[in-house]
Amino acid sequence: MFNNLIPLLGVAILVALAGVILVRPLRRAVITRPIFSTYRKVLPQMSGTERDALEAGTVWWEGELFRGKPDWQKLHAYPQPKLTAAEQSFMDKEVEEACRLVDDWKVTHELYDLPNEAWRYIKDKGFLGMIIPKKYGGLEFSAYAHSQVVTKLSTRSSALSVSVMVPNSLGPAELLLHYGTDDQKNHYLPRLAKGIEVPAFALTSPWAGSDAASIPDSGIVCKGMWQGKEVLGMRVTWDKRYITLAPVCTILGLAFRMYDPDGLLGGEKDIGITCALVPYDHPGVDTGRRHFPLNAMFMNGPTRGKDVFMPLDFIIGGPKMAGQGWRMLMECLAAGRSISLPSSNTGMAQMTARAVGGYARVRSQFKMAVGKFEGVEEALTRIGAYTYMMDATRKMTAGAVDLGEKPSVVSAIAKYHVTERARQVVNDGMDVIGGKGICLGPSNFMGRAYQQVPIGITVEGANILTRSLIIFGQGAIRCHPFLLAEMQAAQNPNVGKGLVDFDKALWGHIGFTIKNGFRALWLGMTGSHFAAVDVDTAPEMERYYQQMTRFSAAFAFLSDISLLVLGGSVKRREKLSARLGDILAQMYLISCTLKRYEEEGRNAADAPLAHWAIWDAMYKAQQAFDGVIANFPVRFIAAFLHRSIFPWGHPYVVPSDDLGHQVAKSLIAPSATRDRLTAECFLPRTENEPVGAIELALAATLEAEAIEAKIREAEKAGRFADNPRANVRDVAGVAVELGVITAAEYEVMKRRNHLRDIVVRVDDFPFDYNVATANKPALERKAA
Repeated sequence: MFNNLIPLLGVAILVALAGVILVRPLRRAVITRPIFSTYRKVLPQMSGTERDALEAGTVWWEGELFRGKPDWQKLHAYPQPKLTAAEQSFMDKEVEEACRLVDDWKVTHELYDLPNEAWRYIKDKGFLGMIIPKKYGGLEFSAYAHSQVVTKLSTRSSALSVSVMVPNSLGPAELLLHYGTDDQKNHYLPRLAKGIEVPAFALTSPWAGSDAASIPDSGIVCKGMWQGKEVLGMRVTWDKRYITLAPVCTILGLAFRMYDPDGLLGGEKDIGITCALVPYDHPGVDTGRRHFPLNAMFMNGPTRGKDVFMPLDFIIGGPKMAGQGWRMLMECLAAGRSISLPSSNTGMAQMTARAVGGYARVRSQFKMAVGKFEGVEEALTRIGAYTYMMDATRKMTAGAVDLGEKPSVVSAIAKYHVTERARQVVNDGMDVIGGKGICLGPSNFMGRAYQQVPIGITVEGANILTRSLIIFGQGAIRCHPFLLAEMQAAQNPNVGKGLVDFDKALWGHIGFTIKNGFRALWLGMTGSHFAAVDVDTAPEMERYYQQMTRFSAAFAFLSDISLLVLGGSVKRREKLSARLGDILAQMYLISCTLKRYEEEGRNAADAPLAHWAIWDAMYKAQQAFDGVIANFPVRFIAAFLHRSIFPWGHPYVVPSDDLGHQVAKSLIAPSATRDRLTAECFLPRTENEPVGAIELALAATLEAEAIEAKIREAEKAGRFADNPRANVRDVAGVAVELGVITAAEYEVMKRRNHLRDIVVRVDDFPFDYNVATANKPALERKAA
């Protein structure tokens, strides 16, 4: 009889437990309330700056990736960003001309600045006011047009692109548009649009670099004289560095912490971070000195001031915006960071793909174009596929800004992963061109890019910081459907209302985790073959949508288990947090690549670029999963996670060599694919320009290949035996003398050889070239 009661007792316990869970008031009293009380105690208090950073911006496509089941129809429904007729005309005329006016060797080695003609041109043609509305005299371009302009300028000169980029991203114009008073807008925006004013924004200090919220620069509310009258103002002291355009700016945006020790404003003593707009010639303002950021030569330098009195009207938005500076910066940063570094680094990658690909076909060793060697192909493959994915990410992220988004997490992903891939692309490019790349001079098209890659890695949120703290640290809270709601409920001063909200979020969270756990296991066991793809897509890409759905479910489950087990310590476990962010980031990069392939008409010739980039990203995501699980501090949970996510082992491998061969092949010959991949490149058409010489030499090389094949056949037949002139440089002359090739064919070979010599040429200089007088003893020793 006792044995018969056991099943009944189990059923009764399950019914009672179900009743407690399903009856909300009972559930809140019995289960949720103790959890809520504990959670309130252990949840650290959030500072105002932390709250501003967390709440700034919007959640976009990354939120879908965090939910475990992305809505692919939503991805395809995002409109493809396109240029208006006016924007396209600007690209075709003004941007081309701006590029033509700049010689990067002269900028970086002789002028140490843009030429005056270029400065006048970009000011007069409105380059510095692309984001300013037409009613203020600006161009009122879209974020996508801004991105296109910066990308193209970056294929020519970093000094040119940065000088245009900074006034249109995080700076006075952006802040004025969103927060300025009518008087401030009406005065400054027309002057900024026409280049009458050159803006800079000063945030970073020597004592607060990445931790910008802790800036020590201060402003003390006080009374002082302004324009002959005593007014209420502030006495500001600052010491800033790394401020782009500071040496040449006429208007300085300044971030500092504002204090009111005497209560003159009647409120808090510590008012908070404040942003002001200060003329460069205001008494006490110190600008004009410069840094040299790795020979980039865009204007960048320090600014300082000590006890500089300025009226409260200098505050952007007026006195009412005192203390709101950090929120202002965080809300504007996402838009600027979505465009600036992704665009400039994609331009650098496009130039590398175009020039290095052409060089690899023109340059030959062992009687074969170096681009056909498998070792070189490996580097060319990364260059091509990464450039394709970087450009896809750049375009989709800029498009989000045009949709009204301020994607703080997505902008961090784009900034980090585009700049890191650019570093790989440029390094690979340098490896391919070898000694040509390491000798600086007018004919070196890669050396400055190689020098300047670390700038993008360092600025607008250093990459180590971005990867370790921001992408997942901010993304987990912002993108998770329940986590932020739980935190807000726990911090609600109305405890009763907080408990109700917390109960709803908590049980939604529990259901969400369980559901994604089962989905991750099912999709892992079935290889995601049965995952529904509810969108019309290219058949050759459909499996990627299924695999991405699997990644999303596994990521959501892994994230929740990590947060449940580790709690707030996830923030301190930066390596673990970084790897979780890597998974989210790779999913976003793949999403951008899939969308690009669709939007560009499913070009079969471009498919190898997309396939290689996606397989590489999936493999990297798998490695990130492994990194989290292998280092998970609770080992039995780690084993459970591994079996849930990879029940049959690791399905993702590196992209195949055959696929890589197809990618590399597309870079070393003219084609529509190569043109699409490098569409924003500025391409000079003369042999006096290094990139122009490569373009001409590539065409000449292809024209000469059939003729060269005839010469090699004659060489194999012994026609040139014992002729010392039959070397790689002069063999064509011997061939025409012996009748192996015609006079017309010889002319083709002569032109090819002429252009090839220009392409492979390395600059050399006199011994005393550019040597300062102080180094004359070295010259004297040389002469002795």
